[in-house]
Amino acid sequence: MHVLILGGTTEARTLAELLAQTHRPPGLRVTNSLAGRVAAPRLPPGAVRIGGFGGADGLADWLRTHAVDALVDATHPFAGTISFNAARAAAGARVPLLALRRPGWTAGDGDDWHEAGSLEEAAALLPGLGSRIFLTTGRTGLAAFTGLDGLWFLVRSVDPPEGPRPPCSAVLLDRGPFTLDGERDVLRRHRIDVVVTKDSGGAATAPKLTAAREAGLPVVVVRRPPVPGAVPVVAGPEEAARWIAEEYGRRPRRPGGPGH
Repeated sequence: MHVLILGGTTEARTLAELLAQTHRPPGLRVTNSLAGRVAAPRLPPGAVRIGGFGGADGLADWLRTHAVDALVDATHPFAGTISFNAARAAAGARVPLLALRRPGWTAGDGDDWHEAGSLEEAAALLPGLGSRIFLTTGRTGLAAFTGLDGLWFLVRSVDPPEGPRPPCSAVLLDRGPFTLDGERDVLRRHRIDVVVTKDSGGAATAPKLTAAREAGLPVVVVRRPPVPGAVPVVAGPEEAARWIAEEYGRRPRRPGGPGH
């Protein structure tokens, strides 16, 4: 059985590790696909391919050519295009598809959250909230904030930002997981009064939300795009590993192979 994991996330790497260890049925082959947007990604165990597929049709061709039996979309919650391409490709190639999505964040007591449906909506909210912005939405999409001349931005990303960015800005290159003490220091040292984030979920980048709550700062949260409607969704790598084991159990066995 051949499983393709569309990865690049902590959950995808954890799933690959599970499949390489105790959860690996005999004869299971795993390929991990990374988009190549990060210069030095943390590679998961197993075979790795880097780069795009050429849209839904290209992915469907790859599934057929490489005899993929199950597809797991474990991409970032905001990688919306690849998720819809995966759904189309899986349907066209008749390959079972599962979406692995970490749960989103939920506001708690003391949080001052302002929801936005896009980066453009987030930018429109900022002038009424503060003037020194901690922008943690990644290195792309910064053009949405370029028209805000009266604000100063601290842009944090793993690799240097792409394309236009706000005229009054500084770049902080860093990679999570982040600590609460570290996030407190960033807010204090740069005199931040607003935090902007995507609802990525997970623990690796959540400390900034706690630090903002402690400091009484507003947080603009960009809502994540939906998963294609017909695709089953699980929240953790262990559930995804069980789904793969169930798909493996449905596969016909060759005479003399495992189970015969």
